Amino acid sequence: MLNQIELAKSTPTIKLLWKIARALEVPFSALIEGEPGRDTTVLRVASARRLTSSDGAFSSRALFPTDGPRRTEFYELRMRPHGVEHAEPHAPGTRENLVVAEGLVEIDAGGARHALGPGDAILFEAGQPHAYRNAGEGEAVMYLVITYPESTR
Repeated sequence: MLNQIELAKSTPTIKLLWKIARALEVPFSALIEGEPGRDTTVLRVASARRLTSSDGAFSSRALFPTDGPRRTEFYELRMRPHGVEHAEPHAPGTRENLVVAEGLVEIDAGGARHALGPGDAILFEAGQPHAYRNAGEGEAVMYLVITYPESTR
């Protein structure tokens, strides 16, 4: 599979990229190409690269320049009605801070399920399996900040 990705014959799913990042012990953003950093960078939605789950129910768009590894990443997440995305654990000490912009979302983290509506936020340890679930009838839109521990830089 990695050979097909290298030859641009296959596009990896979000889940596969997370597994690769975890295996290499690097932040997820280290695997996404980008332009070298500048003092000011405009990220146009029309040219944004969206990563989508294999079933198409979940998508992620980086809201930061992906020019190299960083300790903090910012994403827009979108999920179809009743979609579920199971996330692989990140490096120990990684934290996720998620806010729901639209829809009704359930987050499985820390051994519990947390129901969130528009404007609600959650902060949790992401070094364990976790899941995002759209509990509503419309598309859910979320914004996610991932903070990696100092040692994964």
